[in-house]
Amino acid sequence: MACFPGGRPGAWSFALSQERMIMNDHRRLGRELGIFDTDPLIGSGLPYWLPAGSAVRKAIEDYVHELERRNGYQHVNSPVLGKRELYERSGHWAHYAEDMFPPMLVGGEEFVLRPSLCPHHALIYRSRRRSHRELPLRLAELGGMYRSEPSGVLGGLSRVRAIQLNDGHVFCAPERAAEEVSAALDLIEAAHARLGIRAARYRLSLRGEGAKFVDDPGMWARSEALLRDVLNERGRDHDEERGEGAFYGPKIDIQIADPAGRESTLSTVQVDYFQPERFDLGYVGGERPVMVHRSVVGGIERLVAHLIEVHGGAFPAWMAPVQAVVLPLSDAELPAASDLLRRCLEAGLRAELAPADRGSLGARIRAHRLVPYQLVVGPREVASGRAAVRLRDGGQAGEMPVEQLAAQSRPFGSIG
Repeated sequence: MACFPGGRPGAWSFALSQERMIMNDHRRLGRELGIFDTDPLIGSGLPYWLPAGSAVRKAIEDYVHELERRNGYQHVNSPVLGKRELYERSGHWAHYAEDMFPPMLVGGEEFVLRPSLCPHHALIYRSRRRSHRELPLRLAELGGMYRSEPSGVLGGLSRVRAIQLNDGHVFCAPERAAEEVSAALDLIEAAHARLGIRAARYRLSLRGEGAKFVDDPGMWARSEALLRDVLNERGRDHDEERGEGAFYGPKIDIQIADPAGRESTLSTVQVDYFQPERFDLGYVGGERPVMVHRSVVGGIERLVAHLIEVHGGAFPAWMAPVQAVVLPLSDAELPAASDLLRRCLEAGLRAELAPADRGSLGARIRAHRLVPYQLVVGPREVASGRAAVRLRDGGQAGEMPVEQLAAQSRPFGSIG
């Protein structure tokens, strides 16, 4: 019995029996739960999302999109390709080419799969004259970017070659840069709390030696001091590490750790004085703007890998692949259960039906123990038009209208 589209029979109940393991390796668990898979014909570092994974991903994307909208961001979309000249202008070609895919020759011009979204957003900013009254201008996008990662470092969703990045850029007056950095950290910390993420540590990533980094000591000193001051004012203990900055500027990295203690970067905030100059950005009534890069949840692939391991597949209700399963006691309740399923779907819940021919009620409950809400329909519920809501931890929530259940399963203003 497949509980989730794309999952294998019994996958979710098997996963629950493994939760006592010290480590929930997302590479194993993600495949068992029907979240993602890979195929050698597609290539290493290029996973595809199965229906359950697509549901988790869409829930997260919708949440972050709305969180950004409520915090003054305007959303844009830009191509995943650009001319080589674009990345020469941005500085990526000189400082980052070894991590980029080689150019493609099209119509006598060289095009490159983008390694980041910031050059496109810089061009969106300069697409017309800007007034100081428009600043800060906050642009955000969930967009594809591509990194030519060596085969030896690839693994599951945590290290991939095609990344869907939650990215954003704030163009602001220089005197507002520190305020915007702090606001970006507010956004990141709110999202982490909602997703159930605990930061392992904060890292101030600084310039290193060599040609990888833009050679402008004064610019680096100014940016580093700004980020350091923000962290200190917020009372955030942090480590400072040389050589971990972006090629154009320092960054605040929020580090996460898997159950084995392996660290990776999830969310970042960066201060950039370099690219505004390279793209000759300006605004009427002021000087050159500062570009604050920020990613609230980083790459969706790495984020979901971490969430699989954090939650062991038992995702919060608002992001669960299936939020509610309808369980008729017997075939006699099947018409009412089917009608309840229809109402759940119309209310916006991700729901499915587990009819009585799939086993006893206890067996069906065990098979769906990772589903947040189990809606049992017996004769009494048929008469009332409601369902007895059983929680996956075994608790009882009583009878509840579908609309109330749907409201509890949304990321904003709910307990789900």
